[in-house]
Amino acid sequence: CCPTVEAAAFVSPKWVPAMADGADVMQGLATWKRQLQPQTGDDDQCFSTEFSVLVPNIKGFDAAMTSGAADEVAIFASASEAFSKKNINCSIDESIERFRDVMVAAKDKGVPVRGYLSCVLGCPYQGEVPTESVARLSEKLVEMGCREVSLGDTIGVGTPTKTIQMLQDVERFVDRSMLAVHFHDTYGQALANIYAAVEEGVSVVDSSVAGLGGCPYAAGASGNVATEDVVYMLNGMNIETGIDIDKLVDAGTYICNVLDQPRRSKAGVALAASRYQDVCQEARRRRIK
Repeated sequence: CCPTVEAAAFVSPKWVPAMADGADVMQGLATWKRQLQPQTGDDDQCFSTEFSVLVPNIKGFDAAMTSGAADEVAIFASASEAFSKKNINCSIDESIERFRDVMVAAKDKGVPVRGYLSCVLGCPYQGEVPTESVARLSEKLVEMGCREVSLGDTIGVGTPTKTIQMLQDVERFVDRSMLAVHFHDTYGQALANIYAAVEEGVSVVDSSVAGLGGCPYAAGASGNVATEDVVYMLNGMNIETGIDIDKLVDAGTYICNVLDQPRRSKAGVALAASRYQDVCQEARRRRIK
């Protein structure tokens, strides 16, 4: 099982209508867990998976807690002033102040908080983003109480060399064990950047089943790197993920069919095709017999 699944975002439906049903999703997960527990017991692997939700402010946090299935919340800031105003309608400093209320409430309830930092390798509005800004903001998120900071290349412009330099600058202020990476695959660089980050010692990678997703405030940005592609690469590097890649491909097939979207994972397409070919060959053998 995946150790963490980010299942919903409690953001304004006015600004992000695609996320308007976050409460329904989390309530469905809560019901699923209650139904599954008598069949499997508390020690089942499914119960080791934590469900996380995005919250931009205390209103979002309260809604997430009411939903009943959120094990963790995630706050999200930007390393780019211009993107912050477009994405969450406030300045970087204002966003940090909003998050203080969330941090206090989360601490009171014993809910862990993850921090996202977007546009760490470039911004669609201001262009280059100084790594010094990324490092200082990462440090601030940790000082506020975030258990981990995910460094996001929101528009996918990063390259391995830039990724390594950015990580090294951030590690001057934040321990490597508290860092994760989050790469969109707009320019086909995500896997190369993840490889570079893993070689630098980062052990947490964000990804999206079938590569679905994107960003409504970053024109042309593709979805986060496909989970199938990441797991296939890590398997080839003999790095244990705990994820069954065949079941992962099944999940990608299912959600792409539901959404009527093409699969954006190269490994997912290849593995699904190989499996179909195996089924066809088995059927032919049976007919011959």
